Amino acid sequence: MVPALELEEGGVTHLLTQSMAILEYLEEAHPEPPLLPKDLFLRARSRQLAEIVVSSIQPLQNLTVLNKIAELGGQRDAWAQDFISKGLTAFERIAGESKGPYAACEQPTFADLCLVPQLFGARRFKLDLTPYPTCLEIEAACAKLEAFEAARPERQPDAET
Repeated sequence: MVPALELEEGGVTHLLTQSMAILEYLEEAHPEPPLLPKDLFLRARSRQLAEIVVSSIQPLQNLTVLNKIAELGGQRDAWAQDFISKGLTAFERIAGESKGPYAACEQPTFADLCLVPQLFGARRFKLDLTPYPTCLEIEAACAKLEAFEAARPERQPDAET
């Protein structure tokens, strides 16, 4: 399954899958820089926004689901666009309450780490992103950070050319 994080601890290799499990592991194993704010409400808000992506959008646009939609005679792209749009509408509204340049606060959090690749996916499905100006502003703020730039899909060793 993807995403997957391969870890080595004490000479033993472990494989960890699922976005939120990976993010929680990274937050606990490498607390600097923090991926969650100290404020309890903002921590929960970050998780809330991340869950919109990982629970409400992503599972409904993954390859297994889209192949099943096509097998049943449905339109894969229209299906994906519909669920991405619904999820981004919710994300846009909630993130619009934030005081920072990022989704939940003044620092990048789990929410931003989930949003940026989802916007990449939305573009892959040719979704018009103009109804989501807050999401696009968050993406632009993240793009200024070296870690986000290094994580761009086209910069990965296994990127399709």
